[in-house]
Amino acid sequence: MLLSLSNLSMALLPKWFTGVLERFAPLFSARVWPQVQLLVVGALLSPGKRTVTAALRVLGLADDPRFGTFHRLLSRARWSSLQASRVLLNLLLKTFVPSGPLVLGLDDTIERRTGSKISAKGIYRDPVRSSHGHFVKASGLRWLSLMLLTPIPWAHRVWACPFLTALVPSQRYNEQRGRQHKTLTDWARQMLRVVQRWCPGRKLIVVADSAYAVIGWLSDLQQGQPITVITRLRLDAALYDPAPERAAGQMGRPRLKGDRLPTLASLIHDPETRWERVRLRRWYGETNREVEIVSQTAVWYHNGLPPLPLRWVLIRDPQGKFSTQALLCTDLLLSPVQILEYFVQRWQLEVTFEEVRAHLGVETQRQWSDLAIARTTPALLGLFSLVTLMAHERWQGHEPWVRHAAWYDKTLPTFVDALAEVR
Repeated sequence: MLLSLSNLSMALLPKWFTGVLERFAPLFSARVWPQVQLLVVGALLSPGKRTVTAALRVLGLADDPRFGTFHRLLSRARWSSLQASRVLLNLLLKTFVPSGPLVLGLDDTIERRTGSKISAKGIYRDPVRSSHGHFVKASGLRWLSLMLLTPIPWAHRVWACPFLTALVPSQRYNEQRGRQHKTLTDWARQMLRVVQRWCPGRKLIVVADSAYAVIGWLSDLQQGQPITVITRLRLDAALYDPAPERAAGQMGRPRLKGDRLPTLASLIHDPETRWERVRLRRWYGETNREVEIVSQTAVWYHNGLPPLPLRWVLIRDPQGKFSTQALLCTDLLLSPVQILEYFVQRWQLEVTFEEVRAHLGVETQRQWSDLAIARTTPALLGLFSLVTLMAHERWQGHEPWVRHAAWYDKTLPTFVDALAEVR
């Protein structure tokens, strides 16, 4: 029954839908692939929780006694989430970024999960519910997600499309199993090097928050084929001039750095600091925003760590709406305006995390086995990118449909409109 229903439903679905989905068929056996298609359709059509049973109910399979086969698809079936991520990235690149550098967003999020059977959970600061003056702890799973930051033609803005997401187990989880604990930056380094192998010859530009402003990690990414990273920089960071060239016959070890430079915090109030006013096309929900900047190259150094050449950018708001902040970039040739325009795109990662919670049911799944847990959340995040690809295929050649309301004058499509179109 399941096989015949799947063949019938896939035959009735349009080509713009099946054309995207069939790229993943080689990753699954012929016996499992029909169940995969049904589960994807059920996940798209489910209005609330994204459990396996919710997907079966919306497909009209609530009375089928072989419901366990769909659970085993996540908990036992042999297929690779990593290879699925590679296929998804190739689809995104072919559709939106066929050439040029890849701008990637890197960020982690906490999925609130409790229960004794959720073995990889830990206690973390909840970045969504915490603020500078209010600290919120949450029990759950930490996920590190890598997203492609790309302009979507019909949305007229940059979207963050997830394609590779990894579970970062807690330190307690690794200690109980006698495993070496891998930090968030260890996972990030591994994921970025994997993407670099998948896309040989493509320059990678990564934007991340201050959690990834780590000298050792940034230096590692400059080895071999360098990966450009743009992130926040502490205002009290120890910056130095580059090491002077050695004189002929000079004895002793080569110097790692030159003279100490003033801190960025001191430059803010220095009357001799020459601020330049620039206009940015986009700035956190605003357009044509004016800010004042000053930028220079330096070496960031800390005892016991390798020196890191970087370009820093100090940003000041002439309107006084935000406090002065600093960014760093490991590519010294990028201009300050380019660095700012890349970094502003990082906010789209937060938008995507909110969209998948509100409309794709992240944090509502109820798997207990380790393998099912490791597969389900990355699949739901990847579903955001699948919906974007399918809506793009659907809207080729004609104007997208936008939902209107008396209280919301919306002119451009958002993810909700893309999801409604696919449904």
